[in-house]
Amino acid sequence: MISADISTVLPEILLAVYAMIALVAGVYTGKDKVAPTILFLTAAVMVVLAAMIGLSGGGTTTAFNGAFIDDGFARFAKVTILLAAAAVLVMSKDYMLRRDLLRFEYPVLVALASVGMMMMVSAGDLMSLYMGLELQSLSLYVVASLRRDSAKSTEAGLKYFVLGALSSGMLLYGASLTYGFAGTTVFSGIISSVGEDGMSMGLLFGLIFLITGFAFKVSAVPFHMWTPDVYEGSPTPVTAFFATAPKMAAMGLFARVMFDAFGTSTAEWGQVIALLSLLSMFLGAVAAIGQTNIKRLMAYSSIAHMGYALMGLASGTEQGVEAMLLYMAIYVTMSVGTFAFILSMEKDGQPVTDIASLNMLSKSHLPKALALLVLMFSLAGVPPMVGFFGKLAVLQAAVEAGYGWLALAGVVASVIGAFYYLRIVYYMFFGDEDKAGIDGTMSPVLWVFLMGSAVIMVVGMVNLFGVDGLAAAAAQTLVN
Repeated sequence: MISADISTVLPEILLAVYAMIALVAGVYTGKDKVAPTILFLTAAVMVVLAAMIGLSGGGTTTAFNGAFIDDGFARFAKVTILLAAAAVLVMSKDYMLRRDLLRFEYPVLVALASVGMMMMVSAGDLMSLYMGLELQSLSLYVVASLRRDSAKSTEAGLKYFVLGALSSGMLLYGASLTYGFAGTTVFSGIISSVGEDGMSMGLLFGLIFLITGFAFKVSAVPFHMWTPDVYEGSPTPVTAFFATAPKMAAMGLFARVMFDAFGTSTAEWGQVIALLSLLSMFLGAVAAIGQTNIKRLMAYSSIAHMGYALMGLASGTEQGVEAMLLYMAIYVTMSVGTFAFILSMEKDGQPVTDIASLNMLSKSHLPKALALLVLMFSLAGVPPMVGFFGKLAVLQAAVEAGYGWLALAGVVASVIGAFYYLRIVYYMFFGDEDKAGIDGTMSPVLWVFLMGSAVIMVVGMVNLFGVDGLAAAAAQTLVN
């Protein structure tokens, strides 16, 4: 029995063991001198594990009496998480080295955070859920404040830690209420405890507190307050990591709990998530308009995009989960490309984050400007970019689930949000040349990720590279 359990959780075990070996090796072989080697090795291990998980075949297996679930949904999320984490690690190397920030702990912490994220999307029990969530969170608290001599970075780490502790407390309170009224912490037991008359009042309160904890992790309004400050204060590669893999993990966990533990009560939690979606879309769209710092703008953009992903989840249907997974995969790809560009924004060797510094970038670096234009159009949901198909999928799922008002609100918020994406395009092609503020130099690695993401956003409109089919299969294993 134990051998079957270990086989099911083998990818997580391998990554955790690797992280511990890398930590010991870093300490005893020169610490930061071997940091680049550990970084690339960590990225390679993640890519290999992603391939191993993606090619492992179908089927659903459980381990440790249902506490861990390995199914198509978990595998889709894990592959996205590992590839996003590996991409961010590779992109961050030059940036961190030039600013003396590349410490051997950085890739190790990212690896441990990834283990926690993989645990989150496979959780089948409230206790395993919390273990994964805290392993991810504790690692992220440290990397947020990685720049030790920066007050902003320290502030970012502290804010994230304090508010994260608050959300963890709410989630634990919800878990205790759920356990108290359901009599079990296993998701399959919780869903069977819901009678024909629906959830008891105590179980409903437990659900609300759980949703509050999850909403913090996906930075949904009104639990978004940490996002702009943490995005701005953290080193830019860390911000890129926050914007990609953890978002996929948190959304996967959200869907896992809603369907596996409360799948018979979609009417109750659907309304709550629909409200979170509505507020997130509009706050993200409106608040980003006044931003001049591109990292803060991406923070509010992230809040808005999580609102659209939550729209798919609020639908409470298989189509909604498929749309949410597709949307998250597209969003992660767009974010990787966008942050590849942000990492290259420099003036005289110093990082620049002011949007106005992009003035007339097209005149000196047209390929970069065109690639960023494609990514901005895709983030805004302008057809025929791939981002449009992600938004279309969640809007269709909402309409078919009876949330037509939410879909309409999403279209309005998308039109509002298009303003700040198009403003960046305006600066690059029609801005004031006298205010140009970046050198335009870019490492080959960042160039590949920027151009690769832009090409995917254009070419992907043909068949979405088959990701929609994979998302459909993953959604089916979760909902059915």
